[in-house]
Amino acid sequence: MIPIALTVNGVRHEAEVEPRTLLVDFLRDDLGLTGTKIGCDTSLCGACTIHLDGHAVKSCTVLAVQADGSEITTIEGLAQGGELHPLQEAFWEHHALQCGFCTPGMIMAGVELLGTNGDRLTEAEIRHGLEGNICRCTGYQHIVEAVHAAAVR
Repeated sequence: MIPIALTVNGVRHEAEVEPRTLLVDFLRDDLGLTGTKIGCDTSLCGACTIHLDGHAVKSCTVLAVQADGSEITTIEGLAQGGELHPLQEAFWEHHALQCGFCTPGMIMAGVELLGTNGDRLTEAEIRHGLEGNICRCTGYQHIVEAVHAAAVR
């Protein structure tokens, strides 16, 4: 077991983990943050996307020990003071989900995209920015519209 300390959604956590424990498993199993989904076990789908030190990463590609000392934000940490993040609100307003399984990862990837390009995002840039996230239900159009709406908000 290896001791780690990290901050998740503003709360510091200290734990001992097996060296091979994936960050996604630590978040879900140890911290109970099940909004981060496990969709493929191969890093292709993006359902496990979180923010690690301010950058969107697929948490199935990071060992928990690698996140030692880091600041992590999961989908559960986006809403502040009972108010949804603007992108969460836009997903709701633009019907950018169906089954909802990919939604947390899409939103986390989209939040980073909004932070880097803001209101200048084109549809092509949004589609490119979300390429690492797979949705099996919506066909992406409503997701792109939601990201665009949040960008111009």
